[in-house]
Amino acid sequence: MRAVDLIQKKRDGGELSREEIAYLIQGYSKGEIPDYQISAWAMAVYFQGMNARETGDLTLEMAMSGDQVDLSPIAGIKVDKHSTGGVGDKTTVVLAPLVASAGVPVAKMSGRGLGHTGGTLDKLESISGFSVEMDRERFFTQVGEIGAAVIGQSGNITPADKKLYALRDVTATVESIPLIASSVMSKKIAAGADAIVLDVKTGSGAFMKTLDDSIALAQAMVDIGTHLGRNTVAVISDMDQPLGYGIGNALEIKEGIETLKGHGPKDLEEVCLILGSQMLVLGGKAKDEAEARSILKTHIEDGSALAKFKQIVLAQGGDVTQVESPDTLPSARTFIEVKAATSGYVESIQAEQIGIAAMLLGAGRETKESVIDLAVGIQLSKKVGDAVAAGETLAVLHVNDAGVNKVQEAEAKVLEAYLISAEPVPPQPLVFALVTKDGVTRY
Repeated sequence: MRAVDLIQKKRDGGELSREEIAYLIQGYSKGEIPDYQISAWAMAVYFQGMNARETGDLTLEMAMSGDQVDLSPIAGIKVDKHSTGGVGDKTTVVLAPLVASAGVPVAKMSGRGLGHTGGTLDKLESISGFSVEMDRERFFTQVGEIGAAVIGQSGNITPADKKLYALRDVTATVESIPLIASSVMSKKIAAGADAIVLDVKTGSGAFMKTLDDSIALAQAMVDIGTHLGRNTVAVISDMDQPLGYGIGNALEIKEGIETLKGHGPKDLEEVCLILGSQMLVLGGKAKDEAEARSILKTHIEDGSALAKFKQIVLAQGGDVTQVESPDTLPSARTFIEVKAATSGYVESIQAEQIGIAAMLLGAGRETKESVIDLAVGIQLSKKVGDAVAAGETLAVLHVNDAGVNKVQEAEAKVLEAYLISAEPVPPQPLVFALVTKDGVTRY
């Protein structure tokens, strides 16, 4: 078997066998197949695609390239949730305790963010003392005892995917649905979940900008999960504006806490209820979405979801008093109001521009070496559909040490992100579709 023959086969639209995919990925992982040949293969995949079986085999091969977590010592059906990312997306902060409070164990391995704001781990580290590092035995014990833990990924989870992604990033082959889907799902498979709920974002602040592309990606990932024996569903949710009002690590933790209390932004609460309902159904704790939703709302209203979050924080070394008094979380020194130039109604908010503005203030990483300021970010005052008068505040910048030029640039980006219309704007949907192994249901 030779790499050049497999490159040619895929270039010409052929279907690679399981053995051929294994040969490529194992050879690349071991350094036996050079970067230039895998680059050529990735470009062939970019243009010719892969079928569901090929994509599933690629996923499994990457999952098997490093450590695989066996969650079987933890009782119950372990359900993982993955978001394709967005601006203000703090759903894991809400969902881990909420779903665990309903009896579905959440053994969550998360990553750090590179881009708009920090990842889930960065957000949680806004809580003083919160540790995202623990060995596997303690991880299992915590999930077994209190139902949830959120930790950093092992350094040796899917090394083949890490190597391949770095190559795709510099060879213009990132935007390939089979390669994106296998990258995401290889980490989920290696992490050992029994079932997977995917939150696939669509819109200006998402990786996939169009609904059709988002559904195609969701279908590819659901097909992979099904092929590999994991019950998988995907929710297509809106990212044409930020989720909630807070963008930035401590700001998002505050908003997550308010949501667990039942006082959070309605869009954030609704998306969490939709995703959480799917997790409860897959976890065998509810017969359908309606029953699951009722269970989740009860756990918010009776305080058990917030209590579960406190348990997680305490178990991972965090300061629980900051959960009880969120105003004691890291806070910026300076607040700059961005004001509307005209009156009307907010027609749209370019989520990606808001995210870039937050990164300029220090809420996210421009490079892997960047140091995040957990206190800074942006607090929106107006969302799509809201009326606004000229001179009224659209958003507030939370600023520490970004520097005058970056602050001015961030302010300009926020102002540009808001499109004001003279006419009232109808509310936009939060969720567009549900994708399961049985097909696509559009809402």
